[in-house]
Amino acid sequence: MELKVIVNPLAGVGPAKRLLSNLFYGWGYSFYRCKGKLRADDILIRGKLYQLLGECRAHLRSLEPAAATQALLRAQRDLEGMETAIRTSTAPEASRVHRQALDERATVEQLVALDGEVLLALVTLRDAIARLQDGPAAAAETGDLLRATDFDTLWSRREALLCGQPG
Repeated sequence: MELKVIVNPLAGVGPAKRLLSNLFYGWGYSFYRCKGKLRADDILIRGKLYQLLGECRAHLRSLEPAAATQALLRAQRDLEGMETAIRTSTAPEASRVHRQALDERATVEQLVALDGEVLLALVTLRDAIARLQDGPAAAAETGDLLRATDFDTLWSRREALLCGQPG
C-alpha cells in the first residue's frame, strides 16, 4: 500500500480560504484526478455553492419586513437564478471533460481554479450579506454585492471549459 502526502497550499490563511481548503481536502474533493470520483466531486462543489446562495437568500428574507421589499425581492430572484445555474449546470457525464476522461493537466487545473474562484466569490457574498442588519441597508447594497461576485462570468467560463470551448 502506497501512502501519498498531499501538501495543502491553502493552509494558514483567512476564513474563506479555510472553507475552500475544507472543500478541497476535508470533504473528499479529489482535484478531478480520480476519474471515478469526478462526478461526485462536481456534485459536492455545486451543492456547497448552492448552500451558500441559500444562506444569502434566507438572510435577505429575514430583513424584508423592515425594508424596501422590491429591492430585496429582486436580489433574492438574482440569487435564485444563480442557484438555478448551479443546479442545472452541464452534467459532468455529458461534458467533454468527462466523455474523454481527460488527463490533460492544464484543463484540470483550470477547472479547479474556476471552482475555487466561484467558491471564494460566494463565500465573500454570503459573509457580506450576513453583515447587513437592516432592510434599507440591504436594499441599497445587495445589488452591488451581487454584481461584485461576477458570478455570471465565472460560471460561464466554467460551463465553457466543461463543454470543451476555449476559455
